[in-house]
Amino acid sequence: MQEISASNDASVSPHAFSAYGRLLFAACRCLALLGGAVFLLLVAMSIVSIVGRKLFSAPVPGDVEILQMAAAFASASFFAYCHLNGGDVKVDFFTARASSKTVHRLDALGSGLVGLFGSVVTWRALEGALSIRAAGETSMILGWPLWMAQILMVPGFVLLALAGFYMFALHLRRSVTPTVGVSA
Repeated sequence: MQEISASNDASVSPHAFSAYGRLLFAACRCLALLGGAVFLLLVAMSIVSIVGRKLFSAPVPGDVEILQMAAAFASASFFAYCHLNGGDVKVDFFTARASSKTVHRLDALGSGLVGLFGSVVTWRALEGALSIRAAGETSMILGWPLWMAQILMVPGFVLLALAGFYMFALHLRRSVTPTVGVSA
């Protein structure tokens, strides 16, 4: 695969973010770190449960329920940080020879769609959590309220929407004036 020359490289470093962008980046990073810590705890819980089940016939009660609920939160925690870092999956085969201006415009379009997606998913996750709360649904083994697991995903989706709209504005601004060091 051919490397993109620096002249048409349209990537945006978090170091070029405005004060708002740096604050958003810090919040997204903290949430991603929290999500990673939750995954590490889930791995430890799974190991304890598996060993307990095999050696002592004593698994962690509700281990699958805990895994499902916590993994939903942890997964939603990474999306915004990934988007701000430019870690989204991109197919640059078609844009390898495009100008920086064109790449920024396409990235602005993609980021705008990420922002819209984050907004819609936030809305639906919140509505779903409130609906589950009203219905009083609980997990089968532990009896935990299911709405809590769903509402814990909302902050990650809110940050995803904010990250998408922030990067939309940044790429749009860069498509007009594609100079190094411009902050949004």
